Amino acid sequence: QVQLVESGGGLVQAGGSLRLSCTASGRTFSSYAMGWFRQVPGKEREFVAAINWNGGSSFYADSVKGRFTISRDNAKNTVYLQMNSLKFEDTAVYYCARRGRSGTITSEAAYDFWGQGIQVTVSS
Repeated sequence: QVQLVESGGGLVQAGGSLRLSCTASGRTFSSYAMGWFRQVPGKEREFVAAINWNGGSSFYADSVKGRFTISRDNAKNTVYLQMNSLKFEDTAVYYCARRGRSGTITSEAAYDFWGQGIQVTVSS
């Protein structure tokens, strides 16, 4: 069983920055792509960013491209999401997930293990 634990969320003013971290248990972290998703109450969870197993490729939702950066440190079993120029509409619960299934990297169905989620609130 894999456990994913997010940290780094909180309250920030619009235009500010936050860095989320997600640390995984187990010894196979470096074998998998990882992703970040977010969800607002009453809406479906949406893809934010993903990174391949060695950090050589990354993918972003159009809404965060140029503002967010995903990275990973396989020695620490940790994936990061650096969020800059935050907007009110970035307010959501953010989840990290392991891509353990086949399918499009932007699709929830391609991810088999999820963190518990962490709140990010951007004040306008």
